[in-house]
Amino acid sequence: MKSSPGSSKGIDDGAGRRGEASDHRSLRSASWLAAAAAGLAVAHAGPGITGLKPVRTLAFRRLAGQGDSDHVALTFDDGPDPDSTPSFLQTLDERGIRATFFMLGCMVEKTPSMAAEVAAAGHEVGVHGFDHRYLTLRGPRATRSDLTRATELIAETTGKQPTLFRPPYGVLSGAALLTARELGLTPVLWRSWGREWTRGATPQSVFQTLVTGLDGGVTVLLHDSGCTSPTGAWQAGLAAVPLLLDECERRGLRVGPLAEHGLRGRA
Repeated sequence: MKSSPGSSKGIDDGAGRRGEASDHRSLRSASWLAAAAAGLAVAHAGPGITGLKPVRTLAFRRLAGQGDSDHVALTFDDGPDPDSTPSFLQTLDERGIRATFFMLGCMVEKTPSMAAEVAAAGHEVGVHGFDHRYLTLRGPRATRSDLTRATELIAETTGKQPTLFRPPYGVLSGAALLTARELGLTPVLWRSWGREWTRGATPQSVFQTLVTGLDGGVTVLLHDSGCTSPTGAWQAGLAAVPLLLDECERRGLRVGPLAEHGLRGRA
């Protein structure tokens, strides 16, 4: 039996509407997946904007290590290193100053006695990760493994449970923030740094860079190891330490570890 023209048109229209509905569902599904993927990417890498100085210093004052107005927190990254850390410890001891050392797990693993010596000298220890790599390039599982391994090793080696965390390059990730919270670690970056890792840095250039951002309440970053820097970097930083301490004394600013810096909301 032949179909009438009208019935044929109805069948065609029905099939077309079903096709359009299917297309709309596919588009919605694709849009949802794209949005979800974008959301996950932002959640993971979005905190990395803290690596930008304006964001770090203006929008996140506690994260930048802003503390009491009459105190300067002195911190060191990348150690412990048997070739350089002892010299920093001697300089600080001669001035009666204690500081915070953010340690790399891989360096602690190589020289556990050096890590123990830092803690025994009365300095505060923090976690700088196990390996010095951008956390935004790592997935959640790798990030968790890195921070957990570093935290446990530092605690076991120094006899002190770390409560502070500074990510390599000052770049955080969503996974790092979640893991830090689970481990009881408070992320702290900095507001003034010596940039001694730049090629051609000298004690005077490091000092001048530090002074540019120096005032009461800031957290200062230097490095007690040259494991991630050009040759001569840590020597320039070391020689700048007395200059920095003299300047702080001239301004009437106390210098010490983050534990004495008056940070709010610590873990």
